[in-house]
Amino acid sequence: MSGTVAVVTGAAGDIGLAIAQRLSQTHDKILLVDLNAEALASISKDLGDAFTPHICDVTSPTDCAAMAASATALGNVTTLVNNAGAARAVSLGDTTPEIFKQDMALNLEACYLTFQALEPALRETSGSLVNIASVNGLGVFGHPAYSAAKAGMLHLTKLIAVEYGKYGIRSNAVAPGTVRTQAWEDRAAVNPNVFEEAKRWYPLQRVARPVDIANAVAFLSGPEATAISGVCLPVDCGLLAGQAELARTFSQSDNY
Repeated sequence: MSGTVAVVTGAAGDIGLAIAQRLSQTHDKILLVDLNAEALASISKDLGDAFTPHICDVTSPTDCAAMAASATALGNVTTLVNNAGAARAVSLGDTTPEIFKQDMALNLEACYLTFQALEPALRETSGSLVNIASVNGLGVFGHPAYSAAKAGMLHLTKLIAVEYGKYGIRSNAVAPGTVRTQAWEDRAAVNPNVFEEAKRWYPLQRVARPVDIANAVAFLSGPEATAISGVCLPVDCGLLAGQAELARTFSQSDNY
């Protein structure tokens, strides 16, 4: 390593923190980007000098520009991970125009803004962009505004791969299914059977862990994947494969 920097948005969450910790094995500095100052301070106190917290609203061009300046001040930015995201309304009927705008801003527009801010730095290092998408962008699993934004993120990932490949920038995405985060642990506290009930949708009979997502990011941003760009890697314990099999079963049925 030689003064390399990875930027991780949504770093105060379970998945973001796992990604940051995993990338610290291959980068000198990690810029922990999050809007939640309290959560960012809480995780930062237990991390080493390699981690620098930065409060940022990734839906704000001004904040993203300031974030990029902080990142480049740390060293050579080689990796950007767009992990910040959230889902609000479960159904389209419950989705208000304001919720739709908020989900688009955080889950899609922010990916453009952070990349735009850090594009000069990534061009200098022939760096890597990894967007954390979702199986919701590849299938219909509810949360329509969030899902539409994630589908847009996947197309943006490909657009960046094609347009910026000539500068050596690689652009890929990871699409998690259900991930065992604290939010899901909270659900399990209310319904102890929640993970057992979810298993039936997952051929591996489990849901992913934050470290599973982090390992996929490390691979796509690392030297083993230097010829990989413009792809989406599902990390979903077989969920999407199972959905395809279900559709095939119906198509072969006499009652279809």
